[in-house]
Amino acid sequence: QVQLVESGGGLVQPGGSLRLSCAASRSIFSIYSMRWYRQAPGKERELVASITSGSVTTYADSVKGRFTISGDYAKNTVYLEMNNLKPEDTAVYYCNAEYSSQNYWGQGTQVTVSP
Repeated sequence: QVQLVESGGGLVQPGGSLRLSCAASRSIFSIYSMRWYRQAPGKERELVASITSGSVTTYADSVKGRFTISGDYAKNTVYLEMNNLKPEDTAVYYCNAEYSSQNYWGQGTQVTVSP
């Protein structure tokens, strides 16, 4: 089992930055991959970024160059650094972990980008 606790969401102006955190209940060394998803009103849930146990990262085209996913093994935490935020980035962001062929989800954190 993996418990995930997300934090860091909030209200920011366009062009601003946020860092989302996802704290895992076990060492992320043991987790095959961790991902950030988001779901905006009226839209399907989409994969934003992922990082594997081999530290291979993947990004959605819409966030490439603006978002960075990283892991801190000492803190059992995965981050999503978001820069140059746009109104279309507004969504609930969810942390996901794939462990032992199962998916675990965080509770979600709201990110709102608005003047």
